[in-house]
Amino acid sequence: MAAYAALVSLLNTVDNIQNHPHLSHCFLHKQIQTLTAKLDSLLAFVEKYTSQSHGELESQIASASHAAEDAIESHIVDHILAGSAENTPPSLLDLQKSIQEMDSIEEKLKEETRSEDLQPTYSTPAPPSTEAVTARKSTTMVGFEEYWEEVMDKLTSDQRQRQIIPITGMGGIGKTTLARNVYENSTIVQCFDVRGWVTVSQDYSVRKILFEILSSLGESTREMDERTEYELSEKLHKTLFGRKYLVVLDDIWSIDAWKRVQFFLPDNYNKSRMIVTTRQSDVAKEFSDSALALQLLGEDKSWELFCHKAFEQRDCPSELETVGREIVRRCKGLPLSVAVIGGLLGRSSMTRRYWEIVAEDISSALDSAGDSQYQNLLSLSYSYLPACLKPCFLYLGIYPEDHEFRVSRLIKLWIAEGLLKPNKELNLEEIARGFIKDLVDRNLILVCSVGSNGKLKTCRIHDLLRDICIRVVEKEKFLSIITTRVHDAPRDMNMERRIVNHGKYSPGGVLDTLESTALARSLICQSPALLPFKSRMLRVLVEAYGDSLAPTFQQVNLRLLAYESVRAPFGWIRTYELPPSVSLLWNVQTLIVDRSIDKVVAPSEIWEMQRLRHLEFYRIWLPDPPPSEGGCVLQNLRTVKTALDFKCSEEVCKRTPNIRKLKIFYQDFSEETRESSHCLHNICSFDRLESLSCCFHTVPNRDDLLQSLNFPSSLKKLTLQYCELHWDDLTIIGALPHLEVLKLKCQAVRGHQWCPVEEGFARLKFLEVDSCYLIKWDADDSCFPVLETLVLGGLYKLDEIPADMADIATLQSVCVVECSVSAAISALRILEQKLDNGDDDLRVRIGFREKAELEEFKEKMKFYDLSDLSFQVDRL
Repeated sequence: MAAYAALVSLLNTVDNIQNHPHLSHCFLHKQIQTLTAKLDSLLAFVEKYTSQSHGELESQIASASHAAEDAIESHIVDHILAGSAENTPPSLLDLQKSIQEMDSIEEKLKEETRSEDLQPTYSTPAPPSTEAVTARKSTTMVGFEEYWEEVMDKLTSDQRQRQIIPITGMGGIGKTTLARNVYENSTIVQCFDVRGWVTVSQDYSVRKILFEILSSLGESTREMDERTEYELSEKLHKTLFGRKYLVVLDDIWSIDAWKRVQFFLPDNYNKSRMIVTTRQSDVAKEFSDSALALQLLGEDKSWELFCHKAFEQRDCPSELETVGREIVRRCKGLPLSVAVIGGLLGRSSMTRRYWEIVAEDISSALDSAGDSQYQNLLSLSYSYLPACLKPCFLYLGIYPEDHEFRVSRLIKLWIAEGLLKPNKELNLEEIARGFIKDLVDRNLILVCSVGSNGKLKTCRIHDLLRDICIRVVEKEKFLSIITTRVHDAPRDMNMERRIVNHGKYSPGGVLDTLESTALARSLICQSPALLPFKSRMLRVLVEAYGDSLAPTFQQVNLRLLAYESVRAPFGWIRTYELPPSVSLLWNVQTLIVDRSIDKVVAPSEIWEMQRLRHLEFYRIWLPDPPPSEGGCVLQNLRTVKTALDFKCSEEVCKRTPNIRKLKIFYQDFSEETRESSHCLHNICSFDRLESLSCCFHTVPNRDDLLQSLNFPSSLKKLTLQYCELHWDDLTIIGALPHLEVLKLKCQAVRGHQWCPVEEGFARLKFLEVDSCYLIKWDADDSCFPVLETLVLGGLYKLDEIPADMADIATLQSVCVVECSVSAAISALRILEQKLDNGDDDLRVRIGFREKAELEEFKEKMKFYDLSDLSFQVDRL
């Protein structure tokens, strides 16, 4: 793995240099050519024999690759900081030494392949795909039917006093899966007023527990970010008081965590319930003497689970059943082991010989005793990964235990780290999406949520698999993870290339630890003010908090900079001007600064940064491109958000031809500036734009706004706010041939009646209408023939949802929040009609903020027979 990661990283660096307009001349062409040839040869070997150990040689490959990369990037940094304009590139002696070392390694590898009976690796990833993955893919319940019924009985019993249901068992046995299945069961959803979920973990904090419960109850995370622990505890108690609630405390390790939050979870004597999952039987006994202790699966249930993971809907080939059952028997009934091995074999060669090899490896893994048997067994899932997936899997070690990570951010990090080998057929984002899907299919990562566009939004890694990840990371020295107190952290970090700090230590203490990090390429941390430190070749900097952006731009080798928040001496920063020196970041791909800075002003030099892929700011003002013939074209730029008073001139469109995601906010959209300054009619020139979000703060004359906007036919997702279009205007939007997601928020449309035309939204899958002036909505299934999700919010005067929408065969989810009672009742009528038609896939959620509205809804529901309906009603 280390060899592959180092080779691909170096290959990406060389590729970036060769494609750079100003730096390609800094190296001898012949020297770079020779290096590239060596890289291709060594990569071909490592990919072909990835599952076989060549420890010493692989270590030498990694060392030589790192040395070559150090020589190249050090030379570039020196060149940029010195402002050098040398005409004759030097021959780098350190680089030449690394090339000669690679020559020697290549000869040794040739000798090994001649003298040993090496077999190519069977396990290969599927072709990268961007297809959507179903949420909660890995929550299949097999063998736990009796446990499930017992938990359901306790949740729905008549006992008025709050009951706590502990579920205990070893790691990987299915505690969270059981709790999740019950938690999301439609009967349970309907039974409780509100439901909350939090993953506690070993390294817990009270504030995090409170925050996650409130977040799962629907509270705004942005608002809660600013609240103290006391304010959050007060808010939680107030939210739950008097309501029938279900709260799950998942993965709790000590009774101390419960003692510190129990006072904020009131016993309302109204049949409220809690579920607690823990590996510790003594912790479970603190909650109840009758804890539910999960046992290992029997052989038949293990085989059923294995077949589901390996073959999905297909039967096991007869020639593989005998060896397959033997493999399953050796998994010893642990559901996680069965699922992971099933995922491994389902993605591998379907030959008896290969399965026999896996069976032999499993036998070797089980030679040890105790729980380490299962760890060794799960380690095989890593050993059999193809070379390209191994570093990507290990990179998940940057996340703390039980952390739910954003897939889009992980992809940006993989690309910035140079972990993905480029190819001509797919761009790097598509390759990364394919790798994510592959890891999900192998059951190595779990799907947590899916976005409105059907793509994966968040995932997490199981604790046991993360333990294996961390163990390999430490052995391979792929990451240096600081999780202990500063005085316990390793002092000599001179050779570390990726440093992760999960703790919130004092800035000075961390700096002491990082004094010797001269070669570090990545720093990912929760603590602020870690710059400057000695590494001049930093590529990735991710900080939860930062005191200033200024020192960052001295790091000219940066590829990704992400600040969750930038702290100012007096709180909120109103305006920050990026320095012109930002253009010295020769290879920067991603700049992310979220919250706390109201407005970032970019310099004109930003139009020279040809490697930029993503600009993500709370709000950023972009100047006009400087007038010049043959100016730089930002071919790689994919994301710009949120652009303040964005001027979509012809020149801007020419300079950014490949934008996929654009979010714009207009503070001033007066009649005088609309056409002359903003040029929104040119948006159609972005012929690869897939996602567009427009918000207009001030629009004196909105009647001709749609004439100013001219949407490209490539759009798949459109979000509009404060536009006050007419409902009839949406016919033009509905005609967009690829539109799948439409979000109309905060007075995006005005008028009381909407009558969409037949097949007006032929491709639309997701529709959200929030805080608009809609009263009467006339539509049928022909208007939205493939709609899957409908979200309505803040429509206080809406009469009803069109009844004919029950005829939409694809409709899966209807959410009605803070709407009229009549609209909520109409959603249930649609659900009832669906059930009458034999369709039980529709899920309905209804929410009211005011208690009076909720009581009115319940009162009117007394006149309906709801015995066959399953839906969720919440008070927000």
